[in-house]
Formats: sequence, structure tokens, C-alpha cells
Amino acid sequence: MTSTVPALGTRTAEGSALQAVLLDMDGTLVDTEGFWWDVETEIFASLGHTLDDSWRHVVVGGPMTRSAGFLIEATGADITLAELSVLLNDGFEQRIGRDLPLMPGAARLLAELSAHEIPTALVSASHRRIIDRVLKALGPQHFALTIAGDEVPRTKPHPDPYLAAAAGLGVDPTRCAVVEDTATGVAAAESAGCHVVVVPSVAPITPAARRTVVASLEEVDLTFLRGLMTQMR
Repeated sequence: MTSTVPALGTRTAEGSALQAVLLDMDGTLVDTEGFWWDVETEIFASLGHTLDDSWRHVVVGGPMTRSAGFLIEATGADITLAELSVLLNDGFEQRIGRDLPLMPGAARLLAELSAHEIPTALVSASHRRIIDRVLKALGPQHFALTIAGDEVPRTKPHPDPYLAAAAGLGVDPTRCAVVEDTATGVAAAESAGCHVVVVPSVAPITPAARRTVVASLEEVDLTFLRGLMTQMR
């Protein structure tokens, strides 16, 4: 199951080409990208290895199989991918249990989308167990659908998660605005045909066709998102 709330269908605001908003989670709505790196650093330290800070740009935003696999290969640590995945999820879940800060503008944007009944999905490479914990802070009522990284055949940077979200909401992916923070997520959204708003969290990302870069979610509201879609008509 990838849906936590029944889909809302294809409702759109009058005069707008925007059909839905699809939101990444880590680093986009919640300030947790640093949490993952902290947990990775602590786990590998316990295994006798020090992570190079430059690797952070490699693992950020990616599926756990890719990021964990890279760190195992880079360090030569004596641990399997399955064992490391359990440790990472356990460590991250403990970390967010102590503190889960929302990104500036996230609560206001979610409330605005809900107030205007814009179909909204949470699309994350994180596993379902993590998404369900974070949803308690974000408010599950804000999302018609949630897609977890362990519930699709291929997660980001493949388009599958965003195509699944659009299909679940009954909308055209080319009429969806995606909000992302990493190159991996941007690649997934663009491959799905969505227009992407990028709020870079760790590594810089440049603007491109169908890609708008902003400094903060505080710059993003419904008028802004509708304007992006209208420009593409």
C-alpha cells in the first residue's frame, strides 16, 4: 500500500493548469539531510571507519541501497548492505524521535495547499517506516497519497515514484509541480515530465528548462506554483 488517504482525483483550481503538487520529504519539508549523514558517520565510526565529508554529496538524496552501498565500498567496512540498512533506519528513527525540525515555509505551504484542496503527494526515497514517523510531524491530513522508496520497483533517480504519485492522484505528470532539494530527486521528477522547483539543501543545483531554483520554501506558494504552470502553456 502506498496511499495513506484516498486519492482526490483530478480536481484543479479554475484558471490554473496545475493539477497536483508532489513533495519530497528529507531536506525539502523536514530538515533531516544532515541527520542521515550524522547517523552514517556514527555507524561507520563504530565499525572503525571515518567518512570523508566529500562523500556527503554522493549519498545525499539517493536511495538507501545506493548510498549505503557506496559507503561500504568506499570504506571497505565489514558489513552487508542488509545489515547496514537496518542500522541506518534504526539510527535515523531514533534521531527524529528527539528532534524533527520543519524547513522554513513548509508548514505554511502545506496548509495553503490543503486549504485550496490541491491534490498533494509526499514522494520520498525513505522507507515506509520512516515516512510514517515523519508524517506525524507534517500532518497526514495534508497528503492524498504517500510514496515510499521501498514500495516502488525503482526509486529516485528513476521516474517511477513520481509517475506512481501522478497515477495515484489521477493527474497528468506534466501538469504536476514537484518540490525537491537534491540532484537525485530532480532527475526523477524531470524524467517523469514534471516541472521542478528546487530548494537545494546540500549541493548547488542550476536552473534549467522546466526547473526553477529558489533559496527557500518561503518563496514558494500556490500563486507561485500556478504561475510556473501557466508559463508553460
